[in-house]
Amino acid sequence: MIISASRRTDIPAYFSEWFYNRIRAGCVLVRNPMNFHQIGKISLSPDVVDGIVFWSKNPAPMIDRLDELREYPYYFQFTLTAYGKDVEPNVPPKDDAMIPSFRRLSEKIGKEKVVWRYDPILFNEKYTFAYHLRSFGLLASKLAGCTEKCTVSFLDFYRKTEKNTRPLNLLKPTFPQKEELTRRLSAIARDYGIEVDVCAEDLDLGTFGIRPASCIDKGRLERLGGYKLKLGKDKNQRPECGCAASVDIGAYNTCKNGCLYCYANDNPGLVNRNCLEHDPSSPLLFGKIGENDVIKVREARSCKDRQLNFWDFQP
Repeated sequence: MIISASRRTDIPAYFSEWFYNRIRAGCVLVRNPMNFHQIGKISLSPDVVDGIVFWSKNPAPMIDRLDELREYPYYFQFTLTAYGKDVEPNVPPKDDAMIPSFRRLSEKIGKEKVVWRYDPILFNEKYTFAYHLRSFGLLASKLAGCTEKCTVSFLDFYRKTEKNTRPLNLLKPTFPQKEELTRRLSAIARDYGIEVDVCAEDLDLGTFGIRPASCIDKGRLERLGGYKLKLGKDKNQRPECGCAASVDIGAYNTCKNGCLYCYANDNPGLVNRNCLEHDPSSPLLFGKIGENDVIKVREARSCKDRQLNFWDFQP
Protein backbone atom coordinates (compact mmCIF):
# COMPACT_ATOMS: atom_id res chain seq x y z
CA MET A 1 0.00 0.00 0.00
CA ILE A 2 1.24 3.47 -0.89
CA ILE A 3 0.22 6.43 1.26
CA SER A 4 -0.47 9.77 -0.44
CA ALA A 5 0.06 12.70 1.93
CA SER A 6 -1.74 14.38 0.30
CA ARG A 7 -3.46 15.54 -2.88
CA ARG A 8 -6.19 17.08 -0.71
CA THR A 9 -4.12 19.37 1.51
CA ASP A 10 -0.56 20.42 2.37
CA ILE A 11 0.23 18.07 5.26
CA PRO A 12 3.98 18.92 5.44
CA ALA A 13 3.32 22.67 5.64
CA TYR A 14 0.45 22.72 8.13
CA PHE A 15 0.01 19.32 9.76
CA SER A 16 3.48 17.84 10.16
CA GLU A 17 3.18 17.37 13.93
CA TRP A 18 -0.11 15.53 13.41
CA PHE A 19 1.48 13.35 10.75
CA TYR A 20 4.44 12.35 12.93
CA ASN A 21 2.01 11.59 15.75
CA ARG A 22 0.09 9.31 13.40
CA ILE A 23 3.30 7.54 12.37
CA ARG A 24 4.07 6.85 16.02
CA ALA A 25 0.51 5.68 16.67
CA GLY A 26 0.65 3.39 13.64
CA CYS A 27 -2.73 4.35 12.17
CA VAL A 28 -4.85 7.26 10.97
CA LEU A 29 -8.57 7.95 10.59
CA VAL A 30 -9.75 9.44 7.29
CA ARG A 31 -13.26 10.62 6.44
CA ASN A 32 -14.67 9.54 3.12
CA PRO A 33 -14.97 12.80 1.12
CA MET A 34 -18.16 11.46 -0.49
CA ASN A 35 -19.74 10.27 2.77
CA PHE A 36 -18.85 12.43 5.78
CA HIS A 37 -19.94 9.92 8.41
CA GLN A 38 -17.95 7.06 6.93
CA ILE A 39 -14.46 6.93 8.43
CA GLY A 40 -11.68 4.59 7.38
CA LYS A 41 -9.07 3.38 9.82
CA ILE A 42 -5.83 3.03 7.89
CA SER A 43 -2.73 1.26 9.14
CA LEU A 44 0.57 3.14 8.87
CA SER A 45 2.69 0.18 9.92
CA PRO A 46 5.91 -0.25 7.91
CA ASP A 47 4.79 -3.86 7.44
CA VAL A 48 2.01 -2.75 5.07
CA VAL A 49 3.09 0.73 3.89
CA ASP A 50 5.35 0.27 0.86
CA GLY A 51 6.02 3.97 0.47
CA ILE A 52 4.82 7.50 1.22
CA VAL A 53 4.44 10.32 -1.30
CA PHE A 54 4.29 13.84 0.12
CA TRP A 55 2.77 16.77 -1.79
CA SER A 56 3.77 20.22 -0.58
CA LYS A 57 4.59 23.82 -1.37
CA ASN A 58 6.46 24.18 1.92
CA PRO A 59 7.89 21.03 3.52
CA ALA A 60 10.17 23.03 5.83
CA PRO A 61 8.25 22.08 9.03
CA MET A 62 8.97 18.39 8.36
CA ILE A 63 12.66 18.54 7.55
CA ASP A 64 14.22 18.34 11.01
CA ARG A 65 12.26 15.17 11.90
CA LEU A 66 12.63 13.13 8.74
CA ASP A 67 14.75 10.58 10.58
CA GLU A 68 11.47 9.38 12.11
CA LEU A 69 10.57 8.05 8.65
CA ARG A 70 13.66 5.85 8.31
CA GLU A 71 11.55 2.67 8.09
CA TYR A 72 9.65 3.95 5.04
CA PRO A 73 10.63 4.63 1.43
CA TYR A 74 9.32 8.11 0.62
CA TYR A 75 9.75 11.11 -1.60
CA PHE A 76 8.39 14.65 -1.92
CA GLN A 77 6.46 16.31 -4.71
CA PHE A 78 7.67 19.88 -4.09
CA THR A 79 5.60 22.47 -5.99
CA LEU A 80 7.70 25.53 -6.75
CA THR A 81 6.29 28.01 -9.24
CA ALA A 82 7.06 31.59 -10.22
CA TYR A 83 3.70 33.03 -9.18
CA GLY A 84 3.30 35.93 -6.80
CA LYS A 85 0.89 36.63 -3.95
CA ASP A 86 -1.86 37.37 -6.46
CA VAL A 87 -1.99 33.63 -7.21
CA GLU A 88 -0.41 31.94 -4.15
CA PRO A 89 -1.18 34.38 -1.32
CA ASN A 90 0.09 32.36 1.65
CA VAL A 91 3.08 30.56 0.17
CA PRO A 92 6.35 31.91 1.67
CA PRO A 93 8.66 33.96 -0.58
CA LYS A 94 10.35 31.83 -3.22
CA ASP A 95 13.86 33.30 -3.17
CA ASP A 96 14.12 33.81 0.58
CA ALA A 97 12.36 30.67 1.81
CA MET A 98 11.23 28.06 -0.72
CA ILE A 99 14.33 27.71 -2.86
CA PRO A 100 16.55 27.40 0.25
CA SER A 101 14.10 24.82 1.67
CA PHE A 102 14.21 22.85 -1.57
CA ARG A 103 17.99 22.80 -1.51
CA ARG A 104 18.11 21.90 2.18
CA LEU A 105 15.63 19.06 1.73
CA SER A 106 17.61 17.68 -1.19
CA GLU A 107 20.87 17.86 0.75
CA LYS A 108 19.29 15.95 3.64
CA ILE A 109 17.54 13.12 1.80
CA GLY A 110 19.00 13.11 -1.74
CA LYS A 111 17.86 14.55 -5.05
CA GLU A 112 16.10 11.30 -6.00
CA LYS A 113 13.62 11.95 -3.19
CA VAL A 114 12.66 15.48 -4.24
CA VAL A 115 10.58 15.90 -7.41
CA TRP A 116 10.10 19.48 -8.55
CA ARG A 117 6.60 20.40 -9.71
CA TYR A 118 6.14 23.48 -11.89
CA ASP A 119 2.38 23.39 -12.03
CA PRO A 120 -0.26 24.29 -12.80
CA ILE A 121 0.84 26.51 -15.65
CA LEU A 122 -1.65 29.32 -16.25
CA PHE A 123 -1.70 32.30 -18.56
CA ASN A 124 -2.87 35.90 -18.39
CA GLU A 125 -1.47 39.31 -19.25
CA LYS A 126 1.17 38.98 -16.52
CA TYR A 127 1.97 35.28 -16.67
CA THR A 128 2.73 34.98 -20.37
CA PHE A 129 4.50 32.39 -22.48
CA ALA A 130 7.71 34.43 -22.25
CA TYR A 131 7.28 34.89 -18.47
CA HIS A 132 7.13 31.12 -17.94
CA LEU A 133 10.20 30.50 -20.07
CA ARG A 134 12.21 33.12 -18.22
CA SER A 135 11.03 32.18 -14.72
CA PHE A 136 11.36 28.44 -15.26
CA GLY A 137 14.92 28.94 -16.44
CA LEU A 138 15.81 30.93 -13.33
CA LEU A 139 14.31 28.30 -11.05
CA ALA A 140 16.00 25.46 -12.92
CA SER A 141 19.37 27.16 -12.56
CA LYS A 142 18.87 27.44 -8.79
CA LEU A 143 17.65 23.85 -8.40
CA ALA A 144 20.35 22.24 -10.55
CA GLY A 145 21.81 19.24 -8.74
CA CYS A 146 18.94 19.20 -6.25
CA THR A 147 16.43 17.14 -8.24
CA GLU A 148 16.29 14.64 -11.07
CA LYS A 149 12.90 15.55 -12.45
CA CYS A 150 10.38 18.33 -12.97
CA THR A 151 6.71 17.57 -13.56
CA VAL A 152 4.67 20.19 -15.41
CA SER A 153 0.96 20.47 -16.10
CA PHE A 154 -1.52 23.10 -17.28
CA LEU A 155 -4.43 24.46 -15.31
CA ASP A 156 -7.65 22.48 -15.57
CA PHE A 157 -10.69 24.74 -15.60
CA TYR A 158 -12.90 23.02 -13.05
CA ARG A 159 -15.97 24.88 -11.77
CA LYS A 160 -14.17 25.74 -8.51
CA THR A 161 -11.04 26.97 -10.23
CA GLU A 162 -12.95 29.05 -12.77
CA LYS A 163 -14.74 30.83 -9.93
CA ASN A 164 -11.66 31.37 -7.77
CA THR A 165 -9.40 32.48 -10.61
CA ARG A 166 -11.87 34.95 -12.12
CA PRO A 167 -9.89 37.99 -10.81
CA LEU A 168 -6.84 36.78 -12.75
CA ASN A 169 -8.54 37.08 -16.17
CA LEU A 170 -7.01 33.84 -17.35
CA LEU A 171 -6.47 32.88 -20.97
CA LYS A 172 -6.93 29.28 -22.12
CA PRO A 173 -3.91 28.04 -24.09
CA THR A 174 -4.28 26.08 -27.32
CA PHE A 175 -2.83 22.59 -27.76
CA PRO A 176 -0.01 23.93 -29.99
CA GLN A 177 0.87 26.49 -27.29
CA LYS A 178 0.95 23.78 -24.62
CA GLU A 179 3.13 21.55 -26.75
CA GLU A 180 5.53 24.33 -27.68
CA LEU A 181 5.94 25.57 -24.12
CA THR A 182 6.46 22.06 -22.73
CA ARG A 183 9.05 21.30 -25.40
CA ARG A 184 10.97 24.48 -24.62
CA LEU A 185 10.76 23.99 -20.86
CA SER A 186 12.15 20.50 -21.32
CA ALA A 187 15.08 21.84 -23.32
CA ILE A 188 15.85 24.40 -20.60
CA ALA A 189 15.65 21.80 -17.85
CA ARG A 190 17.89 19.38 -19.73
CA ASP A 191 20.67 21.99 -19.67
CA TYR A 192 20.58 21.73 -15.86
CA GLY A 193 20.41 17.94 -15.68
CA ILE A 194 16.66 17.82 -15.02
CA GLU A 195 14.16 15.66 -16.90
CA VAL A 196 10.69 17.07 -17.61
CA ASP A 197 7.55 14.93 -17.70
CA VAL A 198 3.91 15.92 -18.08
CA CYS A 199 1.10 15.29 -15.60
CA ALA A 200 -2.32 14.15 -16.90
CA GLU A 201 -2.20 16.04 -20.18
CA ASP A 202 -3.49 14.86 -23.53
CA LEU A 203 -0.21 15.73 -25.22
CA ASP A 204 1.96 13.39 -27.28
CA LEU A 205 5.50 14.62 -26.78
CA GLY A 206 7.33 11.31 -27.07
CA THR A 207 9.21 12.48 -30.16
CA PHE A 208 10.87 15.10 -27.92
CA GLY A 209 11.71 12.57 -25.20
CA ILE A 210 9.02 13.92 -22.86
CA ARG A 211 7.06 11.20 -21.09
CA PRO A 212 3.74 11.20 -19.23
CA ALA A 213 4.21 11.60 -15.49
CA SER A 214 3.42 9.15 -12.71
CA CYS A 215 3.24 11.40 -9.66
CA ILE A 216 2.56 8.39 -7.43
CA ASP A 217 5.51 6.68 -9.02
CA LYS A 218 5.76 2.93 -8.51
CA GLY A 219 9.14 2.83 -10.22
CA ARG A 220 10.64 5.52 -8.02
CA LEU A 221 9.44 3.79 -4.86
CA GLU A 222 10.81 0.47 -6.12
CA ARG A 223 14.17 2.12 -6.66
CA LEU A 224 14.12 3.77 -3.23
CA GLY A 225 12.91 0.66 -1.43
CA GLY A 226 14.94 -1.90 -3.32
CA TYR A 227 11.98 -4.12 -4.14
CA LYS A 228 9.34 -4.68 -6.80
CA LEU A 229 5.69 -3.77 -6.23
CA LYS A 230 2.67 -5.62 -7.53
CA LEU A 231 0.59 -2.50 -7.90
CA GLY A 232 -1.79 -1.33 -10.61
CA LYS A 233 -2.91 2.05 -11.90
CA ASP A 234 -5.09 4.26 -9.73
CA LYS A 235 -8.60 3.77 -11.11
CA ASN A 236 -9.95 6.78 -9.19
CA GLN A 237 -7.92 9.31 -11.18
CA ARG A 238 -8.42 10.78 -14.64
CA PRO A 239 -7.74 8.53 -17.67
CA GLU A 240 -4.59 10.52 -18.53
CA CYS A 241 -3.19 10.08 -15.01
CA GLY A 242 -0.29 7.62 -14.74
CA CYS A 243 -0.31 7.32 -10.95
CA ALA A 244 -0.13 3.99 -9.16
CA ALA A 245 -2.89 3.15 -6.70
CA SER A 246 -2.57 4.85 -3.33
CA VAL A 247 -4.51 5.73 -0.19
CA ASP A 248 -4.88 9.46 0.53
CA ILE A 249 -4.89 10.46 4.20
CA GLY A 250 -5.68 14.15 3.76
CA ALA A 251 -8.93 16.12 3.88
CA TYR A 252 -10.39 18.71 1.53
CA ASN A 253 -10.91 22.30 2.68
CA THR A 254 -7.98 22.27 5.09
CA CYS A 255 -5.11 23.79 3.09
CA LYS A 256 -4.18 27.31 4.15
CA ASN A 257 -1.93 28.10 1.18
CA GLY A 258 -4.90 29.87 -0.41
CA CYS A 259 -3.81 29.26 -4.01
CA LEU A 260 -6.47 30.58 -6.38
CA TYR A 261 -6.10 27.65 -8.77
CA CYS A 262 -6.62 24.99 -6.07
CA TYR A 263 -9.37 22.42 -6.68
CA ALA A 264 -9.25 21.11 -3.08
CA ASN A 265 -10.81 24.12 -1.31
CA ASP A 266 -14.36 25.46 -1.59
CA ASN A 267 -13.91 28.76 0.24
CA PRO A 268 -11.52 30.38 2.74
CA GLY A 269 -14.14 30.52 5.50
CA LEU A 270 -14.67 26.78 5.45
CA VAL A 271 -10.92 26.19 5.43
CA ASN A 272 -10.50 28.43 8.50
CA ARG A 273 -13.31 26.68 10.37
CA ASN A 274 -11.91 23.25 9.64
CA CYS A 275 -8.39 24.26 10.63
CA LEU A 276 -9.66 25.59 13.95
CA GLU A 277 -10.90 22.05 14.60
CA HIS A 278 -7.45 20.55 13.99
CA ASP A 279 -5.88 18.77 16.96
CA PRO A 280 -2.36 17.37 16.41
CA SER A 281 -3.09 14.55 18.86
CA SER A 282 -6.32 13.46 17.15
CA PRO A 283 -6.45 10.48 14.76
CA LEU A 284 -8.58 12.68 12.45
CA LEU A 285 -7.04 15.60 10.58
CA PHE A 286 -9.82 17.86 11.84
CA GLY A 287 -12.94 17.54 13.93
CA LYS A 288 -14.06 14.82 16.32
CA ILE A 289 -15.73 11.46 15.97
CA GLY A 290 -19.52 11.87 16.28
CA GLU A 291 -22.24 9.49 17.35
CA ASN A 292 -23.38 9.07 13.73
CA ASP A 293 -19.91 8.22 12.47
CA VAL A 294 -19.07 4.68 11.43
CA ILE A 295 -15.43 3.58 11.58
CA LYS A 296 -14.35 0.71 9.36
CA VAL A 297 -10.89 -0.82 9.29
CA ARG A 298 -9.54 -0.59 5.76
CA GLU A 299 -7.89 -3.75 4.53
CA ALA A 300 -4.18 -3.08 4.20
CA ARG A 301 -1.43 -5.24 2.84
CA SER A 302 2.02 -4.85 1.41
CA CYS A 303 2.30 -5.07 -2.37
CA LYS A 304 5.94 -6.14 -2.35
CA ASP A 305 6.80 -8.86 -4.83
CA ARG A 306 8.81 -11.42 -2.91
CA GLN A 307 10.03 -13.07 -6.14
CA LEU A 308 12.92 -10.75 -6.92
CA ASN A 309 15.34 -11.05 -9.80
CA PHE A 310 18.99 -10.07 -9.22
CA TRP A 311 18.92 -7.98 -12.41
CA ASP A 312 15.85 -5.94 -11.40
CA PHE A 313 17.88 -3.27 -9.63
CA GLN A 314 21.06 -3.19 -11.69
CA PRO A 315 21.95 0.16 -13.28
